[in-house]
Amino acid sequence: LVGALEVSAEERDLEFARRWYIGGFAYLGGYTDHLLDAASNDTAAAFVRHKIAEIVNDPAVAALLMPTHVIGCKRLVFDTGYFDTFNRSNVSLVDVSRHPIEITPDGIRTGGVDYPVDAIAFATGFDAMTGSLLKIDIRAPHTSLQQAWKAGPRTYLGLSVHGLPNMFTITGPGSPSVLTNMIVSIQQHVEWITDCMSSLRSRGVHRVEATQAAQDGWVEYVNAVAGMTLFPTCNSWYLGANVPGKTRVFMPLPGFPSYAEQCAAVAANDYQGFVLG
Repeated sequence: LVGALEVSAEERDLEFARRWYIGGFAYLGGYTDHLLDAASNDTAAAFVRHKIAEIVNDPAVAALLMPTHVIGCKRLVFDTGYFDTFNRSNVSLVDVSRHPIEITPDGIRTGGVDYPVDAIAFATGFDAMTGSLLKIDIRAPHTSLQQAWKAGPRTYLGLSVHGLPNMFTITGPGSPSVLTNMIVSIQQHVEWITDCMSSLRSRGVHRVEATQAAQDGWVEYVNAVAGMTLFPTCNSWYLGANVPGKTRVFMPLPGFPSYAEQCAAVAANDYQGFVLG
């Protein structure tokens, strides 16, 4: 694989077109640097904008559908006729960032226009990676998870939180999680945790806790890796931007194979970064 700018525009457009017709743009057209280099990303975004303009008949509607942010820093639309839908006479598109939706007794009002409806499908979003955990009242003798994550989630390996011994998180913040095939990531975590518990139990160890230093170092590492990419450049749920008041932290760690190797190295070095007792 090569970078998008390492090939000619003609070759690049042919590859983009091939992947576009596979469906979903086959994750950013197959080049290695789309999420690392803004100029490379622009080539993919321009291609997608061109395809939308080809499909959607109304130029104003097409313009609303075109990505203006870094493409791929939010999850891509896996198109199965999605853009063609906007050519139907019974479909209209409203920019809710400019014309917020109001619910009325008969339907929806937006932009001063009333739309009577039979049913409303609410796409309300979700509090990714931390919401479900923070709804649990998890406490330790000196802290709680709510206190530990008051300024945003902090973990060691995405597996453990300092101050909360014997608690492990599966595909938690600070691990590759949602940037991977989740089934594979879950399996890697469950096997690592199981091996850890089995090893420590065989040695008569009953307590395992991430150190503050290890956690601080891991948070710094995750931020450094994320900062090398274009992921943090747009308001996505990866940052928690969809939840009002949520601390903006890029939560997943890009790069699964190297992450799994780091976890294995921690275990091989007698669970380096953990206090055992």
